[in-house]
Amino acid sequence: MQCSWKAVLLLALASIAIQYTAIRTFTAKSFHTCPGLADAGMAERLCEEGPTFTYNLSRKTHILILATTRSGSSFVGQLFNQHLDVFYLFEPLYHVQNTLIPRFTQGKSPADRRVMLGASRDLLRSLYDCDLHFLENYIKPPPVNHTTDRIFRRGASRVLCSRPVCDPPGSADLVLEEGDCVRKCGLLNLTVAAEACRERSHVAIKTVRVPEVNDLRALVEDPRLNLKVIQLVRDPRGILASRSETFRDTYRLWRLWYGTGRKPYNLDVTQLTTVCEDFSNSVSTGLMRPPWLKGKYMLVRYEDLARNPMKKTEEIYGFLGIPLDSHVARWIQNNTQGDPALGKHKYGTVRNSAATAEKWRFRLSYDIVAFAQNACQRVLAQLGYRMATSEEELKNPSVSLVEERDFRPFL
Repeated sequence: MQCSWKAVLLLALASIAIQYTAIRTFTAKSFHTCPGLADAGMAERLCEEGPTFTYNLSRKTHILILATTRSGSSFVGQLFNQHLDVFYLFEPLYHVQNTLIPRFTQGKSPADRRVMLGASRDLLRSLYDCDLHFLENYIKPPPVNHTTDRIFRRGASRVLCSRPVCDPPGSADLVLEEGDCVRKCGLLNLTVAAEACRERSHVAIKTVRVPEVNDLRALVEDPRLNLKVIQLVRDPRGILASRSETFRDTYRLWRLWYGTGRKPYNLDVTQLTTVCEDFSNSVSTGLMRPPWLKGKYMLVRYEDLARNPMKKTEEIYGFLGIPLDSHVARWIQNNTQGDPALGKHKYGTVRNSAATAEKWRFRLSYDIVAFAQNACQRVLAQLGYRMATSEEELKNPSVSLVEERDFRPFL
């Protein structure tokens, strides 16, 4: 009788093991990128050309888009914001900066930088855990009963502007534009937003307020997080041109140089050199491939994404191990073939992406470009950006200033 019970127990354990193996096999199964994209009219092409990736279906992926201002980060953020299973936040570290900088009396001292980065890492860790209440420590005035109207660029997050976080008038599938979101949704309830975050399989955050990937090491190595960093870079000459156009008062002297042909004696060159130094330091770390970044880091040039947005987006999602859905593909179609005149908002994303990436060549004079090339020659070489050797070469769009480089993810 005792042997019979043992036999039954062994059979039960064997059955459980078989079921567990089947489940593990299913969750580790390779999924092609084409299923689900038929609605976007791209399924056939993707099935023929798209790579096959092994997708992570069992663990939440945390994504950080590491960028700088006017590098195309709003566009990249939308590649995740449009995914129905991703909870996306636009620049939540703005609140840390806005709260702490007025307290600093010594400017950008090393001590101030450490405090800022420490607070930023703490907030990111909490947000990836969908603890949005932690953000209340940095919102002014403080939320009342966990509700606020002061979340920076709430409208850039699809989840925060749709049901159940927002209950606007109209159909259930209504998608609000950014300005309409703030006007029609009213106060944001952070408790409801946190619940919506927990219902998504992945969390993506975009920031231009962390200088280098090395500043994220504590988060990357945190075993509680499955953090993957997408570092977005852009030709510094393009960033300078875009900032000069967007932040006209701050970059007034650069604009004066362009208008008069004479370099102002009091020009703040750190507005350019800081970008180049941060890029160079961060890219050097990433390209050295330290063990702590293995499987956690991907370098993306904005120019590559602008010239071939669908292909590059496939690569990004493949690196992350997340299936690419039809909403993202459709958004890419609608937002990379458009008339640039339709995207006049400074953070807008509707544009002809390939033309936008090259526009800086006609917005800067050659003497400014030559100055920028001399100041940033190290990072230009690292990232494969060619020097313009003359005014004629600069203004000739048939001459490419972007080398063919294959910056593969560190796997």
